[in-house]
Amino acid sequence: MARKLSNPVIVVPGITATYLRDEYALPPKTVWSVLTKRYEQIAMHPDERTLEASQPARLAPGQIFEIAYKELIAELRHGLSERRDQPVPVYPFGYDWRQPLAFIELQLAAFIEEVIERTKLLRHYNSDEAFKADPRVNLVGHSMGGLIIAGCLATLGGAARVGKVATLATPFQGSYEAVIKIITGTSDLGATPPSSREREAARLTPALYHLMPSFPGHLRPTEQWDGPETLFDPGAWQPSVVDTISDLVREHGLSRQAPKEQATEIFTDLLGQAKSHRRKTDRLKLDNVGLTSQDWLCVVGLDATTRVQLEITKRRGAAEFVLSSKDRKNEWTREPQEGKNPSLTGDGTVPFRGAVPKFLDEHNLVCVRPDDFGYWEIADNVLTRVAGFHGILPNMDMLHRMLIRHFTGKPGRHKNTWGWAAPGVDPVQWDPPLSLGKAKNS
Repeated sequence: MARKLSNPVIVVPGITATYLRDEYALPPKTVWSVLTKRYEQIAMHPDERTLEASQPARLAPGQIFEIAYKELIAELRHGLSERRDQPVPVYPFGYDWRQPLAFIELQLAAFIEEVIERTKLLRHYNSDEAFKADPRVNLVGHSMGGLIIAGCLATLGGAARVGKVATLATPFQGSYEAVIKIITGTSDLGATPPSSREREAARLTPALYHLMPSFPGHLRPTEQWDGPETLFDPGAWQPSVVDTISDLVREHGLSRQAPKEQATEIFTDLLGQAKSHRRKTDRLKLDNVGLTSQDWLCVVGLDATTRVQLEITKRRGAAEFVLSSKDRKNEWTREPQEGKNPSLTGDGTVPFRGAVPKFLDEHNLVCVRPDDFGYWEIADNVLTRVAGFHGILPNMDMLHRMLIRHFTGKPGRHKNTWGWAAPGVDPVQWDPPLSLGKAKNS
């Protein structure tokens, strides 16, 4: 039975891109927004890392960042609706981005059901027999939002009521910026200057640990290093992280006994949760959730200088990361060049190797570059200066058109959607989920 209407859409934003408000205060007080960053109030409690250290409080998610997603949602609402009196609903999904992703994924699963029930109340959907017989939603995830979608589908399995998915710049295999956020308090995941308050909050933020790199060779050991070579092992981390958590245990913990031992246990648990989640998303099989590779549009950013390696060494008997500018690279080229590894690139935040999901073949990926977009979209955009190419992807007009085509299945008559094959993939063998034109600057 052919569908007359597009599925309703849910947009899942990236980490830090949802307002947080303290509902204990009357009226509720915003503690996290585009312009407000109250690190002391968003820091998690060492004994219960889904609640705040500063009590009494009750933080709840609010709207998603309009600067990043307003245009995307407006364009989807307009482009998916064939008639003004028959709108296709496009819902933003705001969530508490500090939480463990498994916690957020349950909320997304419930929201999918809510959106379906709300959509059934629209007359034009209620009269669409195909939608009534098999109601589904389409999902858009940016950055960590795509990882949440993958985890949600892996949890739901055959019960997932999802038609199509589009993910933009998602770190399926992680980003070094999450590591840097934890060890220094700043990174390309955000634009605020480093501070001890930010670093302390980051080290007890479960979601950040879910963004660790896990692709082969993600750590580059020096000759001095003889320890583990995975970031999910506590032994691969410098002692300052546990030291900070130990200080937070002393300050906020219900028991002040043996704070160092408590901190080590907390840190091990944070890494263990993240490792289990990565294993879950890596094992996702699309056919188990009623999807094929043609139902998942995976957009990957490249041709931007990105941290693609992280050196680890041993100093004074302990692990230490060596943050060097030489590990920030962009070796992508249109044509193969001797001495260049085109996979050593990324979107400025997520390295290419961190953006490749295990449930898709690299032949299915759609890559985009800063040069694929107009000057006024990139150079003069405030969001570019704040969040770089990674952050601005949801605002790109060409990607709006691509998503609409993906969800509707309509051909691109004007040839105004394009992309690139992944590094190392022969363009002849490229198999994206929709037909794409040749890049204008290729």
